[in-house]
Amino acid sequence: MSTITAALGTERARRLRAALTLLLAAAAAVGAPFYFAPFQVFQLTMVLLYAVALAGLNLLVGFGGQISLGHGAFFAAGAYTAAVMLDRYDTGHLATLPVAAAGCFLLGLGFGVPALRLRGLYLALVTLSFAVFLPPLLKRLEAVTGGSMGLTVDKLQPPAWSGLAEDQWMYFVVLAVTAVALLLVRNLLRSRVGRALRAVRDNESAAEVMGVRLSLHKALAFAWSAMFAGVAGCLYTWVIGFVSPDSFSFVLSVSLLAGLVVGGLASLYGPLLGAAFVMYVPSVSQDLSEAAPGVVFGLLIITVMFVAPTGLAGLPSRVRNAAARRPTRTTATLERTPEAECAPDAEPEPRSATGPPTPPTPGDPAVVDAEPVGAPPRTEKE
Repeated sequence: MSTITAALGTERARRLRAALTLLLAAAAAVGAPFYFAPFQVFQLTMVLLYAVALAGLNLLVGFGGQISLGHGAFFAAGAYTAAVMLDRYDTGHLATLPVAAAGCFLLGLGFGVPALRLRGLYLALVTLSFAVFLPPLLKRLEAVTGGSMGLTVDKLQPPAWSGLAEDQWMYFVVLAVTAVALLLVRNLLRSRVGRALRAVRDNESAAEVMGVRLSLHKALAFAWSAMFAGVAGCLYTWVIGFVSPDSFSFVLSVSLLAGLVVGGLASLYGPLLGAAFVMYVPSVSQDLSEAAPGVVFGLLIITVMFVAPTGLAGLPSRVRNAAARRPTRTTATLERTPEAECAPDAEPEPRSATGPPTPPTPGDPAVVDAEPVGAPPRTEKE
């Protein structure tokens, strides 16, 4: 009974800490645009929209066990969907979000067909080809996409009743979409679909024996991942107000995958940390070395992975485990007192080669002087 009570107390304390952490994070997120400068608010907005894209990529790579080097192409598809609708058809900004999400979901569902027979490096090469040929294709479709010049659209303007600046309003809109996306990912992972994705990642044969339809869930993993990337691309169009093929090169796909690995695979908080890495590290690298920013970027990735092999999301647990092991070693060191270290080593009793210790011989002085058990004490005369 006491064990159950202790377990309930621990679970209650864990939930209380999680709720307090979430409350503090929400308060900091709401107050950030009123504290930072406009450009810094813009950077935070970009971190949030990258987090949406990485949340989808985490479903595919971290929880689904598949790999994609073409996630930037789905990001570009969502961005161009919103830009074309705003420029050619003059629709409202909010109307572009569900269209971009649905279109990228279908695109990912169709693109997930090769995942049914491919895995590992072969699947990575197929997704890589999608990221490579999409920018030239966008340049060719000049009548729709604007070609190499791209498309310029109006940014999302704040309503008069809000009293907010443009960057602040955009930040809150993206923050709301990011919160909904992360909540959707969390609920999806706790459903049967999430459990099936983990089973397919861990062991496909065992998952199939348990009744999991591999083809369905592999295709759905691509579809969900592409949908979140499309939503992030749509938000990108709202924030930047301009799209061009050069903005969605193969480097974007590599940066997203690197950011997810650095942030932490199969972690709910990994996409947020990875998005901050994708946003801030390239600018820091440019400031440190204008001649070779790529070298600094690579060295920073190596450093982070050396310090936190499981990603930045797993770093706090590694620190706690290291701190928990340290007192044990300190206690073991203190138990070795100087008297115990200076004492001579005890000589072991002589033992025979085949059994118990060899008994002493009758002529041994120890036997002559030994007194029998229970004998009366010797007198002085004796």
